[in-house]
Amino acid sequence: MDKIKLGKHAFPYPMPMVVLGTMVGGKVNYMAVGWVSRVNYSPPMIGVALGKVHHTNKGIKEHRQFGLSIPSLDLIREVDYTGIVSGAKTDKSGMFQTFFGDLPFAPMVKECPLAMECKVVEVVELPSNELFIAEITESYSEERFLSEGKPDVKKINPFVLTMPDNGYWQVGEYAGKAWSIGKELKKL
Repeated sequence: MDKIKLGKHAFPYPMPMVVLGTMVGGKVNYMAVGWVSRVNYSPPMIGVALGKVHHTNKGIKEHRQFGLSIPSLDLIREVDYTGIVSGAKTDKSGMFQTFFGDLPFAPMVKECPLAMECKVVEVVELPSNELFIAEITESYSEERFLSEGKPDVKKINPFVLTMPDNGYWQVGEYAGKAWSIGKELKKL
């Protein structure tokens, strides 16, 4: 089958949805984010790309800390809301129950099955976005979201974002063990 051109605005497919929390002007602010990825193994680091126009960026730059909370599908409406209203005009601090770990400027969402506090190590200026690279300093969950002491994707029940169609999707069924199912091809 022939490949067809789709233009330059293709996206990794899909992208995890998270709620980013930071302190802006002394107040908790939350924002829905899909442009997030683990970027380093040790120390564990994550990259978050935000448009330069976002109110949230001010708090990240001021305190160099933020919280990332992984919502379950039952929070989809609240998460979406935090992505369509600006913290500069709307107080989103009461949208969720907030908790803090060791970092005083990294608010996290108590209702979310998994949360991470992050300390910024670098800000990369891009043409329209700022890429915040941060070390994950601690993570938080509850026993009910774990299997064998590790976060369980089925129990967490996260959702993902696809672009350019701007759709939310549930995570599907288990497909196989990573870095294992291809080993049989090494014998060929």
